[in-house]
Amino acid sequence: MTYTEDFKCILAKQDNVVNANLFILRNINERRNQLHEVIRLSGMNLIIDDTDHPLIIKVASIQSARMQVYFIDNDDYFQNRLQVTDENGEEYEDNDARAIFYARGVLETVKKLRWCPDIIHCHGWMTALAPLYIKKAYKDEPSFRDAKVIFSLYEDDFKQPFHADFSNKLLLKGIAKKDIAGLKEPIDYTALCKLAADFSDGIIQQSEHVNEEVLNYARESGKPVLEYQSPENFAEACNDFYDKVWETEQK
Repeated sequence: MTYTEDFKCILAKQDNVVNANLFILRNINERRNQLHEVIRLSGMNLIIDDTDHPLIIKVASIQSARMQVYFIDNDDYFQNRLQVTDENGEEYEDNDARAIFYARGVLETVKKLRWCPDIIHCHGWMTALAPLYIKKAYKDEPSFRDAKVIFSLYEDDFKQPFHADFSNKLLLKGIAKKDIAGLKEPIDYTALCKLAADFSDGIIQQSEHVNEEVLNYARESGKPVLEYQSPENFAEACNDFYDKVWETEQK
């Protein structure tokens, strides 16, 4: 969802329809890339930690790929920022809330667009809450009830644990405390990605070097795991893995 270089690979199979959601970063030139706000989709407020945060949705097109890319924006969380660290390499203090907003914002966008995806592919820890939300809070929504979720692991560990109240902030109707029992303090990268694996239908080792504890956890889960593939082999392997996950879940 946030790693655009992999979209090119997934597009290699022409009968796949790919739509992408990213978040606005300061290094995305909105004018050059012709981003514009989708007024009919924007205007919702997402409540996180008892505070309203407006969800702004923008769109651009990649003409060569015949693909629309939707961007999640919010002045508090994404404007004038880099991805997870500032110019000095310091992780943002509110990365936990940013992850909550991003996951919920993307899912609300999918609902508004009335998409009904077969496969939802989540890339990296910033998307790690999406599998939980899809399988629990949004499980009865027409857009998600038949979808299969794949989570990709990257070499993208964050260093600072999330705030102690993260488990409470992420809760939505449909999510019980037992669903997130593995999020014990300190809530770190390993715990977050294990949670993503728990609620995914398949896991991909996207980078050659990833967190070994999380990767072994995924392997031991009994769920399909796609081991690291070289860039030249990834497109075909990824599409075959999509089919495998879909067929496994249909049995």
